[in-house]
Amino acid sequence: MPYLILALAVAAETIGTAALQASQQFTRLGPSIIVVVAYAVAFWLLAIALKTFPVGIAYALWSGFGIVFIAIIGLVMFGQRLDLPAVLGIGLILAGILVINLFSKTSGH
Repeated sequence: MPYLILALAVAAETIGTAALQASQQFTRLGPSIIVVVAYAVAFWLLAIALKTFPVGIAYALWSGFGIVFIAIIGLVMFGQRLDLPAVLGIGLILAGILVINLFSKTSGH
């Protein structure tokens, strides 16, 4: 259940970040409202996840997955292409998430 809560926090943060781009610097009302609500939900869920996970682990997972997902959304929804160093860097983030989940005794599993 803690991983589900953290995954929902990541989803809310990703939705908020995509809406932030779509809000065009808060000049469009609909996406701007989504930003505020999605970030509020994301932080609320992250706070709940902190009952189980150490803050460093929770934030590493939350931000790492958020980076990966928003890079994919940026490509698909906004046509924002990444160069090779960016893709490699995101790959290293994913590798770090795997190391935390597979080998760390502090990850809460």
